[in-house]
Amino acid sequence: MTEIEIGRGKSGRRSYGLDDVSLVPSKRTRETGLVDLGWQIDAYEFSLPVIGAAMDSVTSPDTAVELDRIGGLGVLDLEGVWTRHGDAGDKLAELGSMDESAAVDQLRAWHATPVDPDLVRQRIGELKAAGGYAAGAVSPRSVAGLAPTLLKAELDLLVVYGTVISAEHVSTNPDALNLKQFVRELETPVIVGGCASYQAALHLMRTGAAGVLVGIDSGVTATSRSVAGLGSGMATAIADVQAARMRHLDETGVYVHVIANGGMRTGGDMAKAIACGADAVMLGAALTAATEAPGRGWHWGRSLVHENLPQGRLMRVEQLAPLEVVLNGPSPLADGRLNLCGALRHSMAALGYQSVKDLQKAELVVTRG
Repeated sequence: MTEIEIGRGKSGRRSYGLDDVSLVPSKRTRETGLVDLGWQIDAYEFSLPVIGAAMDSVTSPDTAVELDRIGGLGVLDLEGVWTRHGDAGDKLAELGSMDESAAVDQLRAWHATPVDPDLVRQRIGELKAAGGYAAGAVSPRSVAGLAPTLLKAELDLLVVYGTVISAEHVSTNPDALNLKQFVRELETPVIVGGCASYQAALHLMRTGAAGVLVGIDSGVTATSRSVAGLGSGMATAIADVQAARMRHLDETGVYVHVIANGGMRTGGDMAKAIACGADAVMLGAALTAATEAPGRGWHWGRSLVHENLPQGRLMRVEQLAPLEVVLNGPSPLADGRLNLCGALRHSMAALGYQSVKDLQKAELVVTRG
């Protein structure tokens, strides 16, 4: 891609967000009933390409179970309120009546309590007892310490998730996580991220990860671009990671799933993310429109409560309808906030594609930027 001169001593590529591109209809259309939204990672099959973000305001044990029933996957934050407090649901219910300042102070106070390994096992047990998949997320700095607990609890899918994750972490700590060694020794399938570049994604894929998360803290609550200067347009990032997947597939014969994470508000955004190369999308704010969302009208990022450098904001959200309606409709609204998967089906039908894999072949045009 041609680089743009920023100044005499520096140039850079143009990066495109999902709002900068549009899908181009092909020669064929099809009925929505002939569209299949299913996808698979490792041995796990899902009827919807939707993953609930590992955020306390999005995914609780109850919403993870409901999302599984609908056909998606919910990922519980195993370092969040749910694994620090046995009465996390009651505590989060208190947030609804608080103003922003009080709510932030309260969240930070709750996170001052250490993660309880017994609660981690209990939460994973609750998910498995409900008959669904048990998926949880931990940060790179905590994953090694929690690994024995996760193994005993028989977690189905592990997400190792941070603002930025690399396969090569330089540290003075001799016990720092060796991601490649950890992933290969763990029997549980691992999804790692976030990343936003070809080289970073390729190195993460070479660790043996089953999937890679694309996005650098790119949701509506994120402030990493202003606080730390980090970021990339989501469309460009997904396309770059998709290219890394193709190279990795050519080299090894192993297909690594690409999961777009952050900034998707509608079914149209989901369709464009998949057309750029994603196999599934991880949704945060979009799912807080559900009346079951545990944030009780608030939404916040995982890094909001960081003890040294918080990166994120607490924002009010409107809870509109049950999770089933958020994903599958019907929607009384015309703004795309409800019936996300219905909109995705409609998009695929209008483009003539039968499956998520087929949609990855769709033509895109740059419409602005």
